[in-house]
Amino acid sequence: MNEQKPRIIRSNSSLFSQYHELSRGDIVTGRVSLRSTEEYILLDLVERGVQIIPSALSQLISRSKSLQSQCFSTYMVPLTRAIHDQHTLLDTISLYNKNSVTKVVTKLDRKNAGIGINIWTSIEEVYNQASFNNIPYPFVVQPYLADCRDIRVIMLGDYLEAYQRSNPDNFRNNLHCGGCSKPSEISTGQLEICREAMSRGRFPYAHIDLMVSPTDETYLAEINLRGGLRGAEISPEEYGAKVEEIHQSMQESLLSK
Repeated sequence: MNEQKPRIIRSNSSLFSQYHELSRGDIVTGRVSLRSTEEYILLDLVERGVQIIPSALSQLISRSKSLQSQCFSTYMVPLTRAIHDQHTLLDTISLYNKNSVTKVVTKLDRKNAGIGINIWTSIEEVYNQASFNNIPYPFVVQPYLADCRDIRVIMLGDYLEAYQRSNPDNFRNNLHCGGCSKPSEISTGQLEICREAMSRGRFPYAHIDLMVSPTDETYLAEINLRGGLRGAEISPEEYGAKVEEIHQSMQESLLSK
């Protein structure tokens, strides 16, 4: 009896039209478009042995800042925490007061492009607003570091590009919020942080944001499979072609096993 050839799924419509028939060895290529309440679908596919390109873990991490903080806390600003409920926030208040943390930054879980980032004079302010449901759970909180440099790193196979983003009128250096950019070199240590984060999250390619403090300490701010290309030298067409090449290479590797 001939073995059935693996199904190759390349679109959301194909995925859901064949969803219940997919099994071990089948391949879903490309980011899966899901509502936040549908993310269990990725787990269901993985448990059935369906191969997902890029990995299900990298797709989930890209969607959630709170998951990023839990997976990459060792690379982030010390004392960065994912806040899932009032009890977690109360524990964080004690932790921050014990460590003399004053100003803090919060990041809403599923907001990008600088939207959903807020600065507060104290963790107690965050607690007050969260108590009145003005900050939706989950969210990320971390100590505020002043005068940090913001470096965006794009890693696509053997392609590497880095550029610094800055905004003298807004602590949000994101270009969407009016910042400007210039090419930047990154150190061996910074490159290692990027590679380790990609390995930990099973990212085949990534947009990585680094924070560099005035004392030259580097922290991971964010990692995503996809990000804006404003300020980058690579064109959208070149970027798309390189992503497709990586997907195709990974797919061929799986089919050859």
